[in-house]
Amino acid sequence: MANVLIIDDDELFCEMLRSAMEMEGHASSAAHSLADGARLLERDVFDAVFLDVRLPDGNGLDMLPRLRHMASPPEIIIVTAAGDPDGAELAITDGAWDYVEKPASLEQMRFTLDRALRHRNRQSRQQRRPLDTGGIVGASQRLAACLERLAEAAMGDAAVLVTGETGTGKELFARALHRNSRRASGPFITLDCAALSRSLLHSELFGYQRGAFTGAMESRAGLIRQAHGGTLFLDEVGELPLAQQKAFLRVLQERRFRPIGSKEEVESDFRLVAATNRNLPDMAERGAFRKDLLFRLQAVELQLPPLRERKEDIRELVTTHAARICRRDGIGAKGFDPEVFEALAAHDWPGNVRELVNVVEGVLLLAREEPVVHLGTPARAVARPHGAPQAGARHGRQRGRYGRNRQPARHG
Repeated sequence: MANVLIIDDDELFCEMLRSAMEMEGHASSAAHSLADGARLLERDVFDAVFLDVRLPDGNGLDMLPRLRHMASPPEIIIVTAAGDPDGAELAITDGAWDYVEKPASLEQMRFTLDRALRHRNRQSRQQRRPLDTGGIVGASQRLAACLERLAEAAMGDAAVLVTGETGTGKELFARALHRNSRRASGPFITLDCAALSRSLLHSELFGYQRGAFTGAMESRAGLIRQAHGGTLFLDEVGELPLAQQKAFLRVLQERRFRPIGSKEEVESDFRLVAATNRNLPDMAERGAFRKDLLFRLQAVELQLPPLRERKEDIRELVTTHAARICRRDGIGAKGFDPEVFEALAAHDWPGNVRELVNVVEGVLLLAREEPVVHLGTPARAVARPHGAPQAGARHGRQRGRYGRNRQPARHG
């Protein structure tokens, strides 16, 4: 899916072209003047721009230098009146992808856009720098597809919704998205929407002026303003109350807001990344989440797979996190008997990677003095979720109740 901007003063033409773009699965916006187009370009990142030459407030070709020098320049398709292609042809030498003459069929428009987007995708693959994955571990096909999607999203500035079960690493992916984006040098501001009361949530997001309410002894910038130039990460966004959803929607549309007690509006240029383990479309149908906000949040959606669907990553996850924990706790390096990995792979891991890491931490505590972790049944219980395999070096290859002879219990 691409994000397409149409700058043309013919409103009927814009509506027809927008409908055609959306039928192809693309998002689209329209502006009827250079000024309106410039405002939209400030708020969002576009993959392609249909640019009319003759506009009410100037010549569309005058916008080419600005478009060409953007952080993520779009492919530009000039729209020109029949019999006046000379300027459009010159525009191609100045960075435009192609031009179409009016009247043009929608099929011709779609064909030109398709060629421009394929060219853009080839260029982006060639220019893409190595991805900084940070703490994301694994090489499975499901995880690789997520990382490819992350790399694509990092090249733009559209809002991203990260979805997945608890423990799948949504914040890790949000941070990786920030690190690999053009905003990497800016702040990464996090808000857990489930951790604050409604009143505190509003003041945390929007900030307040001194004296705005009892206890406001000094002015404080809200998280929206703190995220200026960087990324605002809303974790558990499904817990955002409806009142705050309405207020935040305007911020996304205008990139302006008024702190509590202030008479002046404040601007903030931020990228939004949100995460949830809830079914937001279902919530929207039930009226528990605003549909218009959902549409804004999921310009790009990144669905993370549960651990049970990428069990081939378990070995790497265990060895990587075990090495980290050993370094942190001053424990000697550990090896793992292959049967340990077999037992771990037999578990469904309803708590996902977070549950696995907790089990590894408990196992290393019990096997602190031993160089190799084996499958076994230690006398002391590991603080672990019910059903996770037990392991301890001192008990050798004994098969306890979670050995291969019985399947581990599952979380109900």
